[in-house]
Amino acid sequence: MNKKLSNFANKAIFSDSALAKAHIGISVFSPSENKYLYDYNSSRYFVPASNIKIVSCYAAMKLLGDSLPGIRYIQEPNKITLFPTGDPTLLHPDYSFQPVVKFLQKTSVPLYINNSSWKTDALGAGWSWADYNFEYSTERSALPVYGNNIRWIQESVESADTLQPEHSVSTFSIPEVDWKVRFNSDLQKKSFYVQRSQAENVFTITEGNEKRAEQSVPFVTHGIQSALELLRDTIGKTIIVAESAAPISQKPSTIYSVPLDSVLKPMMHRSDNFFAEQLLLMVANEKYGVFSEDVIIDSLLNNQLKELPQRPSWADGSGLSRYNLFSPRDFVFIVDKMQKEFGLERLKNIFTTGGEGTIANYYKKDSGFVFAKTGSLGGVVALSGFMISKKGKLLIFSALINNYRGSGVAARRKIEQFISTVRQQF
Repeated sequence: MNKKLSNFANKAIFSDSALAKAHIGISVFSPSENKYLYDYNSSRYFVPASNIKIVSCYAAMKLLGDSLPGIRYIQEPNKITLFPTGDPTLLHPDYSFQPVVKFLQKTSVPLYINNSSWKTDALGAGWSWADYNFEYSTERSALPVYGNNIRWIQESVESADTLQPEHSVSTFSIPEVDWKVRFNSDLQKKSFYVQRSQAENVFTITEGNEKRAEQSVPFVTHGIQSALELLRDTIGKTIIVAESAAPISQKPSTIYSVPLDSVLKPMMHRSDNFFAEQLLLMVANEKYGVFSEDVIIDSLLNNQLKELPQRPSWADGSGLSRYNLFSPRDFVFIVDKMQKEFGLERLKNIFTTGGEGTIANYYKKDSGFVFAKTGSLGGVVALSGFMISKKGKLLIFSALINNYRGSGVAARRKIEQFISTVRQQF
């Protein structure tokens, strides 16, 4: 192990009072030399938070095609039966191209949908139940629409009467919904806020003093029922849930939606939990015909990822679960495998670089040379990825910190100092 890096790590990281009692694991690997340049607790298990998205990204790149299947269907003379694929881009505001919607709008026969492949829960194992109202804890489903979120907006509308200037507050949602809405009568509240009931699509709105404010709130999917209600307004027709899961008599046709990388990039750049969860479930459905993270995780660990240095505990696609346990060497192995199988240039487009995305305030001097995925939970800071050193050498790294009590920003700055030093030395 490089003595200069060891000495620098001791001064920059391990002597810091905020990190003195934290659990830290760091690994830096040189593929060209096939050796570790720096290793500290790299074989121990850590909660990796959103570094799990690296593994989900690998699964999607390996087992999904170039474009996402938007919907599958069997057309008969008197009906069309739909089979959901879990595509997260359906009616998502980031994607204007909606071939599935156009297909459904054009059909002239009754539409049925078969949801028998759904074999998991709306919320992942180990997720915090108290987070249900936050966008980062969006429910999963076989037929997601609008990112399974309702965007609530409050705007202050000024009166056009100059003699009697008044203003009123307008509150609306995108998309419009017929679900129950209540208004909080507490006049002491100063900020706009929307609270959903835990198990039902009932929303309580607190008006704020802002001229304009907005909040995205996950809706209760109720399987695919909520999606069908929202789709009805868009396509102008009702989709009927098939009463029984009869054997499929013919191979379904497929309508593809968007290129895979157009979803992977925002998933990694903004650490989109919803995209990560849906993509992992899509991989399961494509390979095994069921929406089950357990099935696909078990398959990946016993096949494509069977050579991981430490067999991990892997629970979800996003990293929200604290059941996830990976080692730094695991992430080094996966990133190395990705660059070998998919090429470095493709990874540079998908991973975030300095000054962008979740590391917009970090690695600005190393922009275009350091590419990484962040991870954050209470007491958890993680960063794994790859860099091009000052001498042009590819290096792969993972730094996982658990059980710290200090500032997350301070911990990230320490890792930034270390990674930037590694890049300069090699």
